[in-house]
Amino acid sequence: MPRRCLLATTVYPPCLEPKGRWGLTQTVEANGRVRGGDDMGISNRLGDVLGSAVEAKLLREVKQHSEKVNHLAIIMDGNRRFAWSKALQTGIGHKMGKMKLEQVLDWVLELDIHYFTVYALSTENLNRPEKELKGLFDLYTVGLRDIADDERIHENKVRVQIIGRRELLPDSVNEAITYAEQKTSEYDDYTFTVCLAYGSREEMLGAIKSIAKDHASGDLTLDSINEEEVSQRLYTAEMPDPDLVIRTSGEERISNFLLWQMAYTELYFTDVYWPSFSKKELLKAIQTYQARKRRFGE
Repeated sequence: MPRRCLLATTVYPPCLEPKGRWGLTQTVEANGRVRGGDDMGISNRLGDVLGSAVEAKLLREVKQHSEKVNHLAIIMDGNRRFAWSKALQTGIGHKMGKMKLEQVLDWVLELDIHYFTVYALSTENLNRPEKELKGLFDLYTVGLRDIADDERIHENKVRVQIIGRRELLPDSVNEAITYAEQKTSEYDDYTFTVCLAYGSREEMLGAIKSIAKDHASGDLTLDSINEEEVSQRLYTAEMPDPDLVIRTSGEERISNFLLWQMAYTELYFTDVYWPSFSKKELLKAIQTYQARKRRFGE
């Protein structure tokens, strides 16, 4: 039975199972490496052992550090470029990106990070080719239902929520959103937030309009309008601001993501494409965060 992914069914297509020199099956992993066949020489296995040792050391240091990440957000960028770099179809890149998200969610739970937010689809992304969008919507539809039924979500009491302009999404996606949110609505140990059809400027505009309406009706005085009032009218009203935001793929911008909430957030940029994002890279990002002194304007 094929392994299932939180936001996509991970049935490996034929193009991800090339044959090795001696006819042994190889598999392109989510980190872009080819496994199996003649790629499992002594040097490769030794490299894996050393890499695992380094990763274990990083994990131990991160977990023992007094400074913890309570809210981690990731701009998952580079699915298409990863696919193109491997001569794969764009849709395969998106599927492997969803496979990576499953792994990262496991790592986040292992690190006891209580809030995890990912930027999956921006309002600007809705201008992409219709065929690509259809593939993405199909992944979200199946994947959100899978996540709602995933035993790890229920074992860890993870609340799943989706934020963004749902009216811009197809009915099939909205139905899957409702299914996932309803099945996890009673949980509060962890919160997993997926941003779909999301744009921070639109989010802030909504808050401004809401404040203006209440002020015009006399329900909100001018002196009552402050940062807290704005924050309570955002999608993220029930969440703390992110401690750390990671962006993959080498781009160093925040692309209309959580603009209000990121006022004092630490940023970490990495050159790796999202499907190649590793546990070691996540631990390095958190370790970098732990080494910084957050001053909050002081």
